[in-house]
Amino acid sequence: QKVKDLMRVLLPVLLNKSHDSYDKIRAILLYIFSTNGTTRENLDKLIQSVQIESDSDMIRNWKYLDVPVISSFVAQEHKYARRDRSKEETFQLSRWTPVIKDVMEDAIENKLDSKDWPYCSRCPPTWNGSGAV
Repeated sequence: QKVKDLMRVLLPVLLNKSHDSYDKIRAILLYIFSTNGTTRENLDKLIQSVQIESDSDMIRNWKYLDVPVISSFVAQEHKYARRDRSKEETFQLSRWTPVIKDVMEDAIENKLDSKDWPYCSRCPPTWNGSGAV
């Protein structure tokens, strides 16, 4: 079942004293992943209420893996276009495909956008494969 009010479910878990801080960080990350990001104010309130200011980098550093921790219009601009993998055969435990797989496949096929990937640009047209470019 889909949870209707995530905060109503999340807050009792975060305020429970029997859970350690790593479990609370996992719960906050699950909330962020399910809502596709949160506001900076909401994230600060969650971190302060749980009292994990020293470990808050564990949450904030997910932005370097292209996870929208703070939802904003700027974060949506850099969203990488995903490939359609609905026709591929999947295993029960590996249904999710990371973004890096799409990026690497596009790099192999020379399909990366030169604006987003300036150092991985296309090979020059005169390249015949006999030397480094």
